[in-house]
Amino acid sequence: MATKTGHQLDAEDRNKMSDSTFAFPRVRKEPLNDARHVRNAIARFDQVQDVSDRERDEAFRRIKKAAARFGVEVSESSWRELGKPTKTMKSSSKPREDASKADLYAEAKRRNIEGRSSMTKAQLRHALGNQ
Repeated sequence: MATKTGHQLDAEDRNKMSDSTFAFPRVRKEPLNDARHVRNAIARFDQVQDVSDRERDEAFRRIKKAAARFGVEVSESSWRELGKPTKTMKSSSKPREDASKADLYAEAKRRNIEGRSSMTKAQLRHALGNQ
């Protein structure tokens, strides 16, 4: 879905989207309409509140399907693995150059870096490299 502001979805855009476009359709959280939103849904998966484990199972299935459609790599086999350090992050204290933003965000969360949710990929890399 093209948006007026590029990648940002405004309320009107979100309201036009069908429930099935969201990872969590009941609460209409985490749209999966392009690669950027799929990566965002992965990074913010554990921030969605008031959903059951069954809904998380279904959301993860939807995310993996959307990831395949938009060419986003998902290395985790279960939503319970999201947010845990990946091989990309485990090998050293500094993030590898090929670390994805989702990997960097997960490591920033693990290290409890404040402000991580609003950081760009470059800012996450910088914050992780300076700890």
